[in-house]
Amino acid sequence: MTRLRIAFSEAATSFGGQEQYIFKVMCGLRERGHDVQAICQPHAKLAQRLQDDGFVVHTLLTDGFVNYVKGVVRLRRLFIEQGFDVVNTNSRRDTMLVGVAARLAGVPLVVRSRHLAKRVGSLLSYTVVPHAVIACSQYVRNHLIERGAAPDKVKVVYPGIDLNNWPTGSTLRSELKLAENDVVIVSVAVMREQKGHRVLLEAVEPLIRARPNVHLVLVGSGSPLMETLQDIVQEKGLARRVHFLGTRQDVPQILNGSDIFALATETEAIGAVFAEAQASGLPVIGTRVGGVPEMMLENETGILFALRDVAALTSALQKLLDNPVLRRQMGVAGRRFVYEAHRYDLSTMASSTEQAYLNWLGRRNWSSS
Repeated sequence: MTRLRIAFSEAATSFGGQEQYIFKVMCGLRERGHDVQAICQPHAKLAQRLQDDGFVVHTLLTDGFVNYVKGVVRLRRLFIEQGFDVVNTNSRRDTMLVGVAARLAGVPLVVRSRHLAKRVGSLLSYTVVPHAVIACSQYVRNHLIERGAAPDKVKVVYPGIDLNNWPTGSTLRSELKLAENDVVIVSVAVMREQKGHRVLLEAVEPLIRARPNVHLVLVGSGSPLMETLQDIVQEKGLARRVHFLGTRQDVPQILNGSDIFALATETEAIGAVFAEAQASGLPVIGTRVGGVPEMMLENETGILFALRDVAALTSALQKLLDNPVLRRQMGVAGRRFVYEAHRYDLSTMASSTEQAYLNWLGRRNWSSS
């Protein structure tokens, strides 16, 4: 097997879905025998996570013109000295710094990963600086091609989840002091307006009022929306039935203790949490936006509804609440879908990324791109 020297870069300092994707694929590629390093800002949470896991991390500031020029010069020297085969950037800012340095250093393959669903403006950081693009969903790939990217230079690599170490059991019901016949609707998402928490609350409210055993569990945090939602729940008198768990590191076991997963997101490039929910055997309900439809088999493992359609979401939830047999059937089908398709395995994520690199490196036309 060809051993590659690969550098990943990320300019952001937070640790959200994009950074989790980078961390996972780096771990997977390292396990496949490649030399994988990273380029981050010194105060980035991703940098610390990677260093704690034994990765070599090169740090530099990316703000301002002076730091930009210094960064390009320093990284060009680094890429030449260490002979990297691949540099994989992950956002516009680091593409225009790290990617430019890589091109100036003559790195054989510069790849840009696209993690977002929003419309692409300039194609400069997709078709001029990088040689090729990895998209996190077919939806994102299609959008890039529509905007002018060459189809043979855009490859889909879905985010992976650790199915080999998926936990069994759950402490959720004992934590919340729920009865055996209580039905838990769970949603996992950072608390931003685009994640649709208000729509979900509005859709769940009549169901909670009509059924004494229905609970809504919200996993995730984010100010000021979390505080606003808590105030709304308190004012409506639903505080005993709507549970805010904040940010959790044990999401799989929370999913294991739930009955239905629902996310009313307004925009989503892919939505890996839908795969996680199905891995726990839950039927899933999601908005028909972005890459969400790619994460389930409609009407077999999950139900899709139109953007901001509260009535449709209420109807989908009611359908599953009314029919425990259907819940179990869809949950079993979802678990089988995730495990048997191998689309969302960590190993598939790494091997697909590796194969994309090798295929692109094997071509002879980069000099004319």
